[in-house]
Amino acid sequence: MTRQRILVTGASSGLGEEMARRFAARGRDLALCARRTDRLEALRDELVTANPSITVAVRALDVTDHHAVTSVFSALDEELGGLDRVVVNAGLGKGAKIGTGRADANLATMRTNALGALSQCEAALELFRARERGHLVLVSSISADRGLSGAKAAYSASKAAVSALGEALTAELAKSPIAVTTLLPGFIATDMSGRAGDAKMLASLDDGVTAMIDAIERESVRAALPGVRWKAIDLALRVLPRRITDRMV
Repeated sequence: MTRQRILVTGASSGLGEEMARRFAARGRDLALCARRTDRLEALRDELVTANPSITVAVRALDVTDHHAVTSVFSALDEELGGLDRVVVNAGLGKGAKIGTGRADANLATMRTNALGALSQCEAALELFRARERGHLVLVSSISADRGLSGAKAAYSASKAAVSALGEALTAELAKSPIAVTTLLPGFIATDMSGRAGDAKMLASLDDGVTAMIDAIERESVRAALPGVRWKAIDLALRVLPRRITDRMV
């Protein structure tokens, strides 16, 4: 099945921006959301110039505002003639050691990554359930596999919530015409993710997004990526004892 009309949140930079380019090159119509509308508008101009046959709609969106998420998703669904796929990608990588006076950074990350993802799932599935079809994609992280210490604690907890939400929806919708995919990227060279890991572990943006698009198009249930390395790390973090995996994170 070709998912022709695709909504991507967090599309003004990083993984979301590059996914939009890849989908546009495949001739898909796009609904792009982010807080920075100037970057969205520049991206829209770039995409329609390179791919004149597609439609690209953009909207400002703060995913921590549930009513705005519902309203924007509904408006974009109507504008594009019915969304086929929603990619829940918007996220923050802020963080500080818990109890060091930077609760603002940790709370912002949890609100955006966890509650924001839930708001997007609510809005997307309301549309999909009404027409009995659709594909929901949640962008989690390898950090969801194991709680990370220090400044990464809130981020890993927020992504664990995204992964658990994806797992729950996969089980619930397994026999329905609505597909659910959960992606767990490792360290990929973006402004946010690229700061998180060892340079030797860092995948290029091209490799990372290529793997993400391939998994999305296959409608994989769960995919750690890119490459065999991150599949192995994902498995190790989930099944090996802490005395071993604590050395890996």
